[in-house]
Amino acid sequence: METAKSVVDSAPLDDPNDGGGHRDIEAGGAASGRAPATTTPPPRPRGQRLASLDVFRGITVVLMVIVDDVGGLVPAISHSPWDGATLADFVFPFFLFIVGVSLAFAFKRVPNRALATKKAMIRASKLFLLGLILQGGFFHSIHDLTYGVDVREIRLMGVLQRIAIAYLAVALCEIWLRGGASDIGAYALIRRYRHQLFVGLVLTVTYMTFLYGMYVPDWEYVITSPDNTIKHLTVKCAVRGDTGPGCNAVGMIDRRVLRIQHLYMRPVYLRTAQCSINTPRNGPLPPDAPTWCEAPFDPEGVLSSLMAIVTCLIGLQIGHVLVHFKEHGERIVRWSIPSLSLLILGFLLDLFGLHLNKSLYSLSYTCVTTGAAGLLFAGIYLLVDVYAFKKPLFPMEWVGKHALMIFVLVACNIAPILVHGFHWREPQNNLLKFIGIGG
Repeated sequence: METAKSVVDSAPLDDPNDGGGHRDIEAGGAASGRAPATTTPPPRPRGQRLASLDVFRGITVVLMVIVDDVGGLVPAISHSPWDGATLADFVFPFFLFIVGVSLAFAFKRVPNRALATKKAMIRASKLFLLGLILQGGFFHSIHDLTYGVDVREIRLMGVLQRIAIAYLAVALCEIWLRGGASDIGAYALIRRYRHQLFVGLVLTVTYMTFLYGMYVPDWEYVITSPDNTIKHLTVKCAVRGDTGPGCNAVGMIDRRVLRIQHLYMRPVYLRTAQCSINTPRNGPLPPDAPTWCEAPFDPEGVLSSLMAIVTCLIGLQIGHVLVHFKEHGERIVRWSIPSLSLLILGFLLDLFGLHLNKSLYSLSYTCVTTGAAGLLFAGIYLLVDVYAFKKPLFPMEWVGKHALMIFVLVACNIAPILVHGFHWREPQNNLLKFIGIGG
């Protein structure tokens, strides 16, 4: 668990072998505009963390809990049924962005690339396995005291699995694909990490090529109705470049690579007008519902994970600014300009037809969510690490330092399930029923 935790949590701000190059965040000095002190400031504690990154992660965790628990009551903040983006749709890209920023510190110095690669692969594997256990179907809902999953139907992908994939891909980029130039100027940072930027470009072009260029034929699937009736359904497609729920290349690749029985069984498009008479909430199917409404679809699938890696790569470049630039103002400017540019580009793409879509992890969605993450991080950094506005945000910082634990216990319902397991005489007589959560 500790190794997996290090994937999601931020790395120490300073490398233990570094000469304290980032002391300007708290000690001020030339970076804050004050005259340098005549005496050498005391050394930073070993493993000092960047408070603003922990606060950002904590805010993201709290948002995740809010949208998960309140989203059913307030659909406006729940995940968008298909095109568009709501508050809930920003949470996961924020996590990927934070992982990218953290990797800039975790691999700030890599004396042994082979050993660093081995450690990154072990960490990613442990996180992927943890996600498989937590989100593959092994743990059931709080209304079901049983546990376990048929491995023939286990969900292979999920939130932690995608974070593990993005972490490994971006960690390998940071270990193997960076220049050795020490001078950092206007364009030197781009030159030093140009190979990483090229990887991001290749991933984006590959994603767009498959999404809009791959032919999607008609396909079939089988489901079992609540009355145990087996239904054979056919989805008519025979199209290329479709981005609707039933005939997109993202879903087709997942059905062929992962197999349909290993996909997410409660896709978000069940709340669309085509699939629910209570839209934007879940509800009974309309009489003329399309045949794809009951088909599984994984929002953390194979093709869409390419753009998740791009989000993490952008976060890595934001982290490079922290590593190489010392002045607060220069850091904020170098974060704000590209972040604002991404935000504007994303909205322009959406305006011209490349719609925001979390399930497909569209290019416009990548730009908007990553741009928003960069601007929010710059604002939190200004508030927390520049103006030292820390005490009121200490709860968020604490949550950020224990993000994986809270995700496991709360977001994956492990804590409610554990409490639900203790009952009086009958399983229905439990604490969750008493406080109105379960029965």
